[in-house]
Amino acid sequence: MSETRVRDEIARLARSMFERGLTFGSSGNISVRVDDGWLMTPTGSTLGDLDPARISKLDDAGRHVSGDAPTRESFLHAAMYEERPKTGAVVHLHSTHSVAVSCLDDIDPADVLPPITAYYAMKIGTLPLIPFLPPGSLDLAQAVREMASKHHAVLLANHGPVVGGTSLRDAVYATEELEQAAHLFLLLRGMKTRYLTAEQVAELRKL
Repeated sequence: MSETRVRDEIARLARSMFERGLTFGSSGNISVRVDDGWLMTPTGSTLGDLDPARISKLDDAGRHVSGDAPTRESFLHAAMYEERPKTGAVVHLHSTHSVAVSCLDDIDPADVLPPITAYYAMKIGTLPLIPFLPPGSLDLAQAVREMASKHHAVLLANHGPVVGGTSLRDAVYATEELEQAAHLFLLLRGMKTRYLTAEQVAELRKL
C-alpha cells in the first residue's frame, strides 16, 4: 500500500472511532509502520478531523522528518514497535469503558479483564495493567516496553489502552474489542457471570 493510501486510511479509521465515541477532543493517537519509518498522528490533533497530508512522518531512527510534530506519546508507540518487530500499527485511545476499568481498585494487574467473549480471548488474550505514570513520560514508555515483548495490548492505569497489530485494521479492531469487553465487564459487575473456562480460552487461542 502506498504511503498516500496509508495516510488516507489513518484519517478514515480515526474519524470512524471518533464519531462512534471511542475517543474525544484531542485525545488518542495512531501510528503505522511504513517502509522508511512511521506515520503518526500529530500532537494536539483530533482523530475526528485529521488532514492526511499533515500526519507526522518519522524516519527509521524516530526522527521527525515531515508533517506536523508527532504526538507527545510517540514513545509509547516506539516501545511497542521495538519489542514487537512484527507490529505494523499501534492505537492508543482514552476510550471511556477501558479507562473506567483501569481506574478500578480491585482488578488483577496481571490480567485486567476476564475472558468474557470468544473474540476478546482471541484478539486481546491477557491484558496487563501498567501502573500510573504521567502521559508522555519516558518512564511510562519503559513500563510499556517491559510488557510489550509478551503482550500486544496493555492498559495504562487511569489513562487508557495501547494496542499493537500486524496492520492498522487489526490494531483498530482489537482496540474496539477491548473497549466492548470493558463495557460488558462493567455492566456485569455484581452479577453472577459465566466467563469462558481456561480450556475454552486455550482452544480459542489455537485459532
